[in-house]
Amino acid sequence: MGSEMNRRNLVKRSAALGLVAIPSAGLLSACASSGGDDSSTTKPTKGATTDKNNPFGVTDKAGLDIVIFDGGYGHDYATALGKLYEGKHAGSKASVLPTQDITGKLQPRFNGGTPPDVVDDSGAKNIKLDVLQKSGQLTDLTQLLDAPYIDDPTKKIRDVLQPGTVEQGLLDGKMYSLSYIYTVFGLWYSGKLFKDKGWTEPKTWKDFMSLSAEIKKEGIAPFCHQGKYPYYINVAIMDLIAKNGGADLQKRIDALDDTVWDEPAVKNSIDAIYEIVDKGYLLPGTNGLTHIESQTAWNQYKAAFIPCGSWLENEQMKATPSDFDMKFMPMPSLDGDKLPFEAIRAGAGEPFIVPAKAKNQAGGLEFLRMMLTKEGSGKFAAAANSLTVLKDGVGSDVQLRPGTASTVTALTAAGNNTFNYNYPNTNSQFDTDLQNLSAELMAKRLTPAQWIAKAKQAAQKAKKG
Repeated sequence: MGSEMNRRNLVKRSAALGLVAIPSAGLLSACASSGGDDSSTTKPTKGATTDKNNPFGVTDKAGLDIVIFDGGYGHDYATALGKLYEGKHAGSKASVLPTQDITGKLQPRFNGGTPPDVVDDSGAKNIKLDVLQKSGQLTDLTQLLDAPYIDDPTKKIRDVLQPGTVEQGLLDGKMYSLSYIYTVFGLWYSGKLFKDKGWTEPKTWKDFMSLSAEIKKEGIAPFCHQGKYPYYINVAIMDLIAKNGGADLQKRIDALDDTVWDEPAVKNSIDAIYEIVDKGYLLPGTNGLTHIESQTAWNQYKAAFIPCGSWLENEQMKATPSDFDMKFMPMPSLDGDKLPFEAIRAGAGEPFIVPAKAKNQAGGLEFLRMMLTKEGSGKFAAAANSLTVLKDGVGSDVQLRPGTASTVTALTAAGNNTFNYNYPNTNSQFDTDLQNLSAELMAKRLTPAQWIAKAKQAAQKAKKG
């Protein structure tokens, strides 16, 4: 998940993945006692000076404490980047802690005022960014955006980021997280399976349902999803809504406009997803599977399609047959879509943060600045098989695997027709509420009409705060 695209908030993953309702009262109450501290503004490490080569005032020998979500992108890239940091700051030691339990590992440390220096806050057990920000636990990254770009100091960091990267990290008008990985979301299938069966990629929902009937006759489930983590199916649902309703409707959802749920685009999209359930096209048992279990079943050709972000290929590396030929495709078009078939959810995911009370806050910021170099971006792409938010950040020397290469093709085809929701970052509880509704829909415990009514209620609740 990564962050999440969303690996991710995208995922999350980035976005951030998450059925788990994170931020506990414990974290909130503990952080409340530390409010009012101006520690979100970086102060140079004692004894250090600042200049254009050292804009945050890093002390060379100060250690760097890094915690990484160990999901679809692994953590080898963080180790490689840590070595890069040590090479620049003689005598420093960069330690990397990989974990899938960000909350379990870090909530006590945030509460105790001893957080790490930099965190990849992704995965199902991430700590919600809006909660950390409201508790004064995050460093304002505006100073990072205005720092010199290491590869060309005549430019600022903000000048070399993919469009939408800054906006993805905004909370109350300030950037508090750097979503480092450029992630796309859609459906995935096996190129080998499709070639063997003579199937072609469906571009419309009618063709998708027609092909699903054919797939089922072959004894294969047309569709599976990561049932225990409804983040994934909810992304598919919300992407259908965005494509059918257009960019303005998507922005209204981000703004918690509760009238949006009365729009035809919402009904069209929920009815379409429910058709998969109603016609028996789901892999039996998929509603109770984890992301790894369902994705592995898909790798075993037990299902033809699965929704996911572009961390999938790396996450399933060990389970994927060598001739699987993983392929990405956009969500198929519904009748009357305002966005073309090629339109995809794409954007920055996998949020990195620098805690406001980090011991080596300057080092945390410098680590992020070093990630945003061609060398750092290339190390990530080579280790994690994915793109970063640095413009032209992956050179021709980096060989991408088939699935990731197909996402590059899809991005090129999409052109300006990309979109991304921001409500998972700004209203995490609303996001969780929608995910849980989608889990109930897929289990046939809610009808489409009930899903819509409850989604509207969730938006009204979120708007009241």
